[in-house]
Amino acid sequence: MDLEDNVFVGTSVVDMYCKCGRVELARKGFDCMKEKNVKSWTAMVAGYGMHGRAKDAMEVFYKMIRSGVKPNYITFVSVLAACSHAGLLEEGWHWFNRMNREFNVEPGIEHYSCMVDLLGRAGYLNEAYGLIKEMKVRPDFIIWGSLLGACRIHKNVELGEISARKLFELDPSNCGYYVLLSNIYADAGRWDDVERMRILMKNHGLLKTPGYSIVELKGRIHIFLVGDKEHPQHAKIYEYLDKLNVKLQELGYTPNVASVLHDIDDEEKGMVLRVHSEKLAVSFGIMNSVPGATIQIIKNLRICGDCHDVIKLISKVENRKIVVRDSKRFHHFKDGFCSCGDYW
Repeated sequence: MDLEDNVFVGTSVVDMYCKCGRVELARKGFDCMKEKNVKSWTAMVAGYGMHGRAKDAMEVFYKMIRSGVKPNYITFVSVLAACSHAGLLEEGWHWFNRMNREFNVEPGIEHYSCMVDLLGRAGYLNEAYGLIKEMKVRPDFIIWGSLLGACRIHKNVELGEISARKLFELDPSNCGYYVLLSNIYADAGRWDDVERMRILMKNHGLLKTPGYSIVELKGRIHIFLVGDKEHPQHAKIYEYLDKLNVKLQELGYTPNVASVLHDIDDEEKGMVLRVHSEKLAVSFGIMNSVPGATIQIIKNLRICGDCHDVIKLISKVENRKIVVRDSKRFHHFKDGFCSCGDYW
């Protein structure tokens, strides 16, 4: 039996390719499927959404409806998530309001989470907080986490503190919330509060999750931490980065020191940024692959602003396509641009 004849296998292949960063192959597999069910359509919508291609996600969704396939609970989660990743506020609201009225899908915690994320990312923090207070279901740690993350992006201390207090009650063992609130305080220059967060984490026995980046090359997995000097090629990697930094400066690059949240001077911050795990992994990948090959990186945390800027420039200087999967989404870097449009 050909794979395209089996809807379950075909759907799994689409989902696999999307999660591996190969969304174009996912679409080819999707188009070859002779039969598609609601899960097949939803997998393609979700795949485009996680790659920041909201326009493509919505086109698939509209085609799904025209084909007579009724969207379900998960479909609308995927639609709203796609809108959130691209900042499609009006379209998100449109489908959030229509899903129950026209398709009899009652909004659940995941849909509210997407809408809070969508509003928060777009800078409508008070509206996001208002939606949380109006929810018919009790907001969970994902909801409050979305608001806290938005407060970090838009430097809102007041709502950040409200969100963090809720999170400390709901999920007290998660150090990420302490770190996020600490970052918000650091952005505001409130270093006493930053220190207070560090003391609270220490008193609760919480340790910050170390950031790391993974690159697969010739069947082997290579893991890099910030300032990593354990890798056998670390000396060559740092030498390459030094040379690359000169090229980037010629293009006008200056370190985005806001990405470093320690109370140190800008020169020291620049040095810390230079050895972030993403940069080490990308450098290693370029050094050890043939010219023109795509570099694929997995990052366990959200990519920082400076690394995002640098990888955009590297893709231009080295004429490479670089795909980074962070904790939130995929970033496709090419010719000095990112698929997220600097909205993530």
